[in-house]
Amino acid sequence: MIDVRQVGQRHPRFADAAVVAGAAALTLLVSRAQAAGVSVYPQLSHGAVLQQVLPAGWQVTAHAVYVPMLACAALYWRRRRPAVLALVLVVLSVSWPVVVPLLVALFTVARRQNARTTVLTAVAALLPAVVQPLLPAAGTAALATSVSALALVACAVGWGLYVAGAHERALHAEQEADRRAAQARRHAREEIAREMHDVLAHRLTLLSMHAGALEFHPTASPERVAEAAGVIRQSAGQALEDLQGVLRVLRAPVVEDHVPSSPQPTLRDVNRLIEEARAAGADIEIHQRLDDLTTMDTTTGRTAYRVLQEALTNHRKHAPDTRVSLTLDGDIGGGLRISAVNPVQPAPAARLQGSGEGLIGMHERVHLAGGRMSHRLTSTGFHLDVWLPWTP
Repeated sequence: MIDVRQVGQRHPRFADAAVVAGAAALTLLVSRAQAAGVSVYPQLSHGAVLQQVLPAGWQVTAHAVYVPMLACAALYWRRRRPAVLALVLVVLSVSWPVVVPLLVALFTVARRQNARTTVLTAVAALLPAVVQPLLPAAGTAALATSVSALALVACAVGWGLYVAGAHERALHAEQEADRRAAQARRHAREEIAREMHDVLAHRLTLLSMHAGALEFHPTASPERVAEAAGVIRQSAGQALEDLQGVLRVLRAPVVEDHVPSSPQPTLRDVNRLIEEARAAGADIEIHQRLDDLTTMDTTTGRTAYRVLQEALTNHRKHAPDTRVSLTLDGDIGGGLRISAVNPVQPAPAARLQGSGEGLIGMHERVHLAGGRMSHRLTSTGFHLDVWLPWTP
């Protein structure tokens, strides 16, 4: 089935020609009806003055159609100056049956112009309908014609306003859909960025610590050197795999829901995380008073793991030679409480410097999980406190 609106949008000239043809056909019908004594729009003058200035054939008679046809042809350019065209047609309607092109022009004004222009043009179009019943020779037929004119003008303007409103609503809905799609893509990218920051920062700080150990302890035993080199190789390989994965996602035209290629860690994997950090030389003291972890939902478990991972990463960056104290306490209903405390050391030039993105990403991750986070720097060191909901 052919959609006329789509044809009009793709071929505006064809649509304009169709409007002209339709208006011309309806104008001929209106002219014949008016010749038979049926009038739908007031004609206040039969052209006594115009008869003297117009050429032969253009005079105002019941069968004269030159001016009405020209008025219909002018609708081809109605989008350029719709208000001017409507006012000219109002003047011509005093003597000629041009009500059809006038209604089309009024519709275009309501569809394209501002409210003030629309109101003024509609008022001008209603003047003949208001004036005709006041004339001395006016009768019942004149009153009926005025009522008909009022209804036609109201319908043309009202329909134009409705179409304009529908177009504006459709445009707004399209813009809102684009905005939501862009927001969804941005949120997906931010989620990927947070995930990659947590993972890569953890891998790279481990790699940096082992590389530093090799650099500052050149006399280490071959076994220690081999062990450190193995950790460096493993961390670099895992970091490269993670980086390649996020690059594949970000290069896609549309970022869909990110599905990790490997299972995501949860709080049950925290012991492996602690052992990995201790193997890199971190001094960690951990206290756990937890309920059965199998009752914890996946989101809370993953968020808790990432919080601890970022806390250990920050410890390696800013206070690698101090002890970090971790406390995990919680149960179903009461929530999960995580605390990390470590002294703060002056940062030498060779130490990795932080950008603050880790704490920002951690705060956002905790907030999205429905939890709370606070951090502060005191005389005893850096304190991080996190609360997460614990639901089965």
